Amino acid sequence: MASTSHDVPIAAGSRDLPALRRRITPVLIASQILGGLGVATGIALAAVLAQQISGSEALSGLAPTATVTGTALLSVPLAALMTARGRRPGLVLAYVIGSAGAGVVVLASVLGNFPLLLTGMAAFGAASSANLQARFAAADLAEPTRRARAISLVVWATTIGAVLGPNIAAPAGRSVSGSGIPEAAGPFVWAAGVFLIAAVVVALLLRPDPLLTARALAPSEEGDEEERSLRAGVRAVRESAGARLALVTVAISHTAMVSIMSMTPVALSHHGAGIQLIGLVISGHIAGMYAFSPVMGVLSDRFGRLTVIGLSVGLLSCAALLAGTAGASHGRTAAGLFLLGLGWSAGLVSGSALLTDSVPGPARAAAQGLSDLTMNAAAGIGGVMAGLIVAQGGYGLLNLVGASLLLPLAALAVRRAVTRSDAAAED
Repeated sequence: MASTSHDVPIAAGSRDLPALRRRITPVLIASQILGGLGVATGIALAAVLAQQISGSEALSGLAPTATVTGTALLSVPLAALMTARGRRPGLVLAYVIGSAGAGVVVLASVLGNFPLLLTGMAAFGAASSANLQARFAAADLAEPTRRARAISLVVWATTIGAVLGPNIAAPAGRSVSGSGIPEAAGPFVWAAGVFLIAAVVVALLLRPDPLLTARALAPSEEGDEEERSLRAGVRAVRESAGARLALVTVAISHTAMVSIMSMTPVALSHHGAGIQLIGLVISGHIAGMYAFSPVMGVLSDRFGRLTVIGLSVGLLSCAALLAGTAGASHGRTAAGLFLLGLGWSAGLVSGSALLTDSVPGPARAAAQGLSDLTMNAAAGIGGVMAGLIVAQGGYGLLNLVGASLLLPLAALAVRRAVTRSDAAAED
């Protein structure tokens, strides 16, 4: 293993773990806040900027779609880098690529070049990939019985950036007034700087590297290059029923959330809601996604991953029922979107913890990258299909389709619970 004493404390032992966790967790939280702030600030006006450059409202949705696509495509090579070199190089590179992508978006806005804009938005998605991978970095040194809580704490930190980001988009736009940069591109100027700060924070302070340290403290986690490859990660997921369930959990909960959430502003506007009300509904949804993730972590550690996966299915089903039958009731839609965020949080935290529990240490980072690829690719397809479904059958049909996605997840969870119960009975 190529590492320095800054990466892995040579004399580290189990009694050093609490101090290592106290050193690493605040750095991950700080990077998550910065990353979430940069992503939310840029995404707030991405569709508006795309419409201005393309001159087409129909093409405006391609900007956020390009970001999701970039997040998915970059998750695997970034995970491969982390597997080989540790979390720190992968996170730093992801934030640097995200910053460069934001710069390309600004350049595209000045040139009025729409394909260049989409290229920049795809690279911008690397920062989202960094935010997702940070939750697994929190789990590297966590005790197995507290793994979900470690993941949920980092997920919770996103709340701060996600809430602040849209609110500073306007001043960010005004800050470029008179510079020749369109106002809608101003948030990307700020995002580029924020991502660079996040990269510096991680590069300087995420020491020792949590993944490399976990391997050093548990020699069985090391493995050779073949055992840490993407192929080994795919094989580990294929051979583990728990890992397969975890992958399906994060993919389906993320797809259902993105699909329904992305079309809710359209449905609200059709029923007379203004921008301010739509903003409040989406803010409540974001609060559901992130603010209560520590609760999901505690529940997952205390009552088991399967229990919280079941909770996720129940919350997402209730969300689809409420939102899909809300009609002109904005309060009912808001309640549905809040539950949609809670269900996503339960699925992401429990699924991420279950995946980490279920695969061998050497293949863990590769399997985690595969998980992020799957969830973002599925959500990208879901986001595209959501618009088509609403155009053909309405918002209610979209929620029905979203709820139907939960059926295979529920079946897998029940099957896993029965298998474990039978195994326990035999013992």
